[in-house]
Amino acid sequence: MPQSELINLSRRNFLKAGVVSGTGLTLGIYFGSSLAEELTSGPGHASAELANQAQLEPNAFVRIGTDNSVTIIAKHIEFGQGTHTGLPTIVAEELDAAWDQIKVESAPADASRYNNLHWGPYQGTGGSSAIANSYEQLRNAGATARAMLINAAAKLWEVSPESILIQQGVVLHKESNRSLKFGELAELASKEKIPEKVTLKSPNDYVYIGKQAARTDTASKSNGTAIFTQDIQFPDMLTAVVAHPPRFGAKLKSFDATNAKKVAGVKDIFAIPSGVAVLAKNFWSAKKARDALEIQWDESNSFTKSSQDILNEYKTLAKKPGATAYSNGSVDEAFKQANETISASYEFPFLAHATMEPMNCVIQLNNDSCELWYGSQTQSGDQFAVAQTLGLAPEKVKINTLFAGGSFGRRANPTGDYVVEAANIAKASKLSTPIKLVWTREDDTLAGYYRPLNYHELKAAVDATGTITAWQHRIVGQSILTGTAFEEMLVKDGIDSTSVEGAANLPYSIPNMHVDLHSPTLPVPIQWWRSVGHTHTALSTEVFLDEIAHKVGKDPVELRRELLKKHPRHLGVLNLAAEKANWGSSLGKNRGRGIAVHKSFNSYVAEVAEVTVNENRTFSVDKVTIAVDCGIAINPDVIRAQMEGGMGYGLCATLSSAITLKDGYVEQSNFNGYQVLRMNQMPEVEVHIVESNENPTGVGEPGTPPIAPAVINAIAAVTGKFHHTMPLPNKLA
Repeated sequence: MPQSELINLSRRNFLKAGVVSGTGLTLGIYFGSSLAEELTSGPGHASAELANQAQLEPNAFVRIGTDNSVTIIAKHIEFGQGTHTGLPTIVAEELDAAWDQIKVESAPADASRYNNLHWGPYQGTGGSSAIANSYEQLRNAGATARAMLINAAAKLWEVSPESILIQQGVVLHKESNRSLKFGELAELASKEKIPEKVTLKSPNDYVYIGKQAARTDTASKSNGTAIFTQDIQFPDMLTAVVAHPPRFGAKLKSFDATNAKKVAGVKDIFAIPSGVAVLAKNFWSAKKARDALEIQWDESNSFTKSSQDILNEYKTLAKKPGATAYSNGSVDEAFKQANETISASYEFPFLAHATMEPMNCVIQLNNDSCELWYGSQTQSGDQFAVAQTLGLAPEKVKINTLFAGGSFGRRANPTGDYVVEAANIAKASKLSTPIKLVWTREDDTLAGYYRPLNYHELKAAVDATGTITAWQHRIVGQSILTGTAFEEMLVKDGIDSTSVEGAANLPYSIPNMHVDLHSPTLPVPIQWWRSVGHTHTALSTEVFLDEIAHKVGKDPVELRRELLKKHPRHLGVLNLAAEKANWGSSLGKNRGRGIAVHKSFNSYVAEVAEVTVNENRTFSVDKVTIAVDCGIAINPDVIRAQMEGGMGYGLCATLSSAITLKDGYVEQSNFNGYQVLRMNQMPEVEVHIVESNENPTGVGEPGTPPIAPAVINAIAAVTGKFHHTMPLPNKLA
């Protein structure tokens, strides 16, 4: 793509809600905070004059042009999970558009129009909420556009709206054999009143939802025309890299840039709050100059402990009760009366996100505003953080959201870390020239942020029949939410809800249960990692349940069935996965199956892992059978892909991934040290989707939590030994 076209694309003027130009119909549709809310009271017009009425602040999701294109404005970032296919599917379904008409644009940063309805007045993508929070909203948007097209055609042809139908982007009146494409009706439809109420389709009439649809981003990502941050090029643009402290808590003391400034292409070198920034004409010049810097760090207040030191402290903390996250019945009394007591502890390391595309951002400062181009996951948070850094009003910070190469939570940093770093560089440079900040893989691995290190202790009481009568669960780990904008809403009475999710709401029918939490404070930077707290709570609870089954001589599936009688959707995926995996049949010598079932982000997933343990005690994960209940399956192929990818991501942490500290230094710097899943380690995967008419729920994260416990339980089925430390050893003891 020529540079001029790329610049124009990057500087695209995003949709102005409610404004109609000569290109056709722009639908501005307002919805309240509730997914079930109808359109705002009182009719409106999709016309230019209404755009100026203060009482109409519409959220615009659909634009139909005279060229017959249907553009969907996507408020959620596309970083590989399929939102730019799922969101248009919902609109196209109710609009009855042809799939080849569909185009997708990322929404501008504007929480007043594009907020995540699950998060309040905040725009962003996360918590597997993109489809779930948009479903009713976008159905109404599509149905409204459809109604306006029909009403316009009815007036033109002087027939009743009820006699008109739409099929594959064509408005039809069969009695008179007349038809018009959307583009031919666009301008007339733009003059129609926005209906106060629209009729939505019955699921029985769905054409796209639940069916196969080609992803909207496949072609551009295959032919190289998709725009990621690294693709952005502006005239005179500079590239920035930053030297960060080697230990957490260290500060810059001094630096000598004499040799660094000798590198060809270097423009400037200066200190910023997070380290020393190097500005150059290109990345390689900036990188070479950074390597040539002589930096003195003040490490007087730096963190110098090792991972083992932290774990030892956590084990000491776990000897006493923490803050109560959930309590039911009388655990102490049940333990006194127990026929047998079973206990286990589980250790979880720090984990990096290891996104395919490391952190990056393009920023340009103007006199009284700022514009950014990058894969923004939480536009509202980033907008506020950059505005605060630069002393601007948030609305003066324009964010152009691009494709991103993965995130797994990393790009939704509560502090906006790398984006704020870009703002500090632009501010210190005093330049109006665009600046591209680039983090290397080493930068992102060494400088944080991580899934917290956690330690769990569980204890159960069983009676003479092998029935679980009490369950006690203690968790020790840093709070992700404390100190962030989410603390007030999601941290209550000292309990970070993301630390105990999946443990404090355990579905198993156990009469006496107690879950408590310690949240020690460390300077190691942490944040959510794909499926957040479920990454460790699913493992500890599901492995511990198998350990109990092993001790009392019960089949793990049968024990779960006994305990899930009040939870039909858990039971549904459990039974489906067990059936499809031929649970109970023999796999042969040195092979075994393990199962785990877990609910996260309102979706239910069960996974059965099949493993082989070799004579030399190495092992392989051969096959994983997944059953998922995520409500209505908007795009089944996307769901399968997310289940496969989420499982594979969790398998990384099961087999090899770990961030470890030694004397405060991170020991891993790239994929040679921080191992991720290799293709030869990826098992055969089957995904089975439960048919449902429930509203759709998340699929980006729920495939991750069950895989580790399923693998551990499968190994135990062969060896009789349960593993409690992650990741698993290359050779089993």
